[in-house]
Amino acid sequence: MRTDRRPLTTPSPALDTVRNLGILAHVDAGKTTVTERILFATGAIHKRGEVHDGTTVTDFDAQERDRGITISAAAVSCTWAGHRVNLIDTPGHVDFSDEVERSLRVLDGAVAVFDAVAGVEPQSETVWRQADRHGVPRIAFVNKLDRAGADLDAAVASIRDRLGVVPLVVQLPIGREDEFTGVVDLPAMRALLWRDGSETCEEGPVPDALREEAARRRRLLEETVAELHPEALEEFCATSALSEATLARTLRDLTLGGDGVVVLCGSAYRNRGIEPLLDAVLAYLPSPADMPPVRGTADGAEQERAPGAQEPFAALAFKVTATATGRLTYLRVYSGTLRRGESVLDAGTGRGERVGRILRVQADRHEEREEAVAGDIVAVIGLKAARAGTTLCAPGAPLLLEPPVVADPVVSVAVEARRGTDTGRLSTALARLVEEDPSLTVRSDPETGQTVLSGMGELHLEVAVEKVRSGHGVEVVVGRPQVSYRETVVRGVSGLVYRHVKQDGGSGQFAHVVLDVEPLDEGAAGFEFRSVVVGGRVPQEYARAVEAGCRDALAEGPLGGHPVTGLRVTLTDGATHSKDSSEPAFRAAGRFALREALRASSMELLEPVAEVTVSVPEDAVGGVLGDLAARRGRVSASTSHSGTAVVTATVPLAELFGYASRLRGRTRGRGTFTTRPVGLAPVPAQVAAALTAR
Repeated sequence: MRTDRRPLTTPSPALDTVRNLGILAHVDAGKTTVTERILFATGAIHKRGEVHDGTTVTDFDAQERDRGITISAAAVSCTWAGHRVNLIDTPGHVDFSDEVERSLRVLDGAVAVFDAVAGVEPQSETVWRQADRHGVPRIAFVNKLDRAGADLDAAVASIRDRLGVVPLVVQLPIGREDEFTGVVDLPAMRALLWRDGSETCEEGPVPDALREEAARRRRLLEETVAELHPEALEEFCATSALSEATLARTLRDLTLGGDGVVVLCGSAYRNRGIEPLLDAVLAYLPSPADMPPVRGTADGAEQERAPGAQEPFAALAFKVTATATGRLTYLRVYSGTLRRGESVLDAGTGRGERVGRILRVQADRHEEREEAVAGDIVAVIGLKAARAGTTLCAPGAPLLLEPPVVADPVVSVAVEARRGTDTGRLSTALARLVEEDPSLTVRSDPETGQTVLSGMGELHLEVAVEKVRSGHGVEVVVGRPQVSYRETVVRGVSGLVYRHVKQDGGSGQFAHVVLDVEPLDEGAAGFEFRSVVVGGRVPQEYARAVEAGCRDALAEGPLGGHPVTGLRVTLTDGATHSKDSSEPAFRAAGRFALREALRASSMELLEPVAEVTVSVPEDAVGGVLGDLAARRGRVSASTSHSGTAVVTATVPLAELFGYASRLRGRTRGRGTFTTRPVGLAPVPAQVAAALTAR
């Protein structure tokens, strides 16, 4: 980490002049290039880097530069038109979706980048749904309009059809493919042109050849906005048109309300379309002042805290990295002011922490700050125990914020140090990996004693193992990847009676429970527990202990020791003893009772499945379809365009290991594929029998 020593007293910008946004996209849609061009256009950097050269600001990790993809979310900051823009470049590969999840938890808005040729791709849809869950307002940028086959209208149609949103297209391209030179700004009815060799945008009149088409599209934009916004409808009915000011105001309202998505276009690689994109970020996306008060809990009661610098301090840690000069904890400050040297409270543990230094983040560069205020995204040094999801707050005003959701790992590998003397160093390296990336887990296999590393995909684990090798100097032996299976109830049992009685001298243990076990609604995952005991036969505190015991039993199912999901347990009756009943006794009863109930139930093995989208030359489709069938794939769609076939299929994740090399071999290097997790599916009986027999 390199730290630029600059004055620490730079004033913090007003809340309404701050934008906290993420760049979201499918891998290779050009998201990192968009980020790089934004930094260049705002003067944050003075030389444009390129992904293929490994010279971009945000892809600073050695693996990111070698692989040409974003692996970790990188934060940067810049200024545009008097506004501070805090920007997070998120990964586009499905294996690193958890990085996107943690970033979206702390962002106010986002720019979704789409390929003008491919339109909405599988990971585009995944990150869009993630943003939906967090209620993050978005605008869309259709990139790569200079590519052969680029089609803005087709890309917009895919946004409408696949994402289920109303696209509000505010630009018309000038020129097609390699002749793309600019856009018509429809609200202002002006042309924005980028000349070859020029780094700036030139404004001019709409070209005569496009004047009629621009007027038609402007009219279509007005009609669409009028249908969605009451104020616009009133003006449209009165004047049969919408003014530029009304369009700007209502487009912002529709964006913030999630009722429409403003769509812009350009070519980031050729530096065309970036300035109007930045203008749109300021015009349409929210500032921290536009966001509702953050909600949390204190002493079991829900509380709100407004985003003001004078409010009590509250922040959420969303990322932790270990560097050569210290442990960096990335924070989104929601309220109050944090000054260097101050003590803060970890609301989850109740422990105090001291903030040594506050840094403004610029990827791998950092500018030291005296303070951070509401709306800021900063990194701090000095925190010892904070993790991603930790709430930090003022000691006198505790507030616990909801942490980001961490997905369950789906792929595991056994890892061990090549040299026995490196075992301790391997353990330290793995502990640091898990600290930095909560979607990784490490456990010891009770049967083999092996250390098992689990993550979100094959590439995720490859990257993690390489970090151990290159970052910690430990040679690692890696086993074959294994997927994380689950077990579920197909047909349950009713009225299972279990008595837990234990007497070893002194006070004993007594608990009597009666359970019903049934599957959840078809396709539902998780676990539900309820108690319908009446008359106080099982007190509420003992019912909670039974639930805890049932959750303990879910760790290992009867088929193969896999975790159990998709069931509902109902406590229907029970009995207590005046002296020997206790919460530990009822917890043990719940655990043993559910284990017995699962053995008596009809169970089914589940496996993770993924939606695979394969793009291959048309002459290779037959071989690809046969290979997918051999991998137990179910083809759901197949289309063809310009000599390229696109096949979509649902395939068990266990069958996709090594698929990249097989596809390259079958298509002579011309085939590509992407994956998107779609949940769990039953394992065929023959396959399940082979797995459970191991």
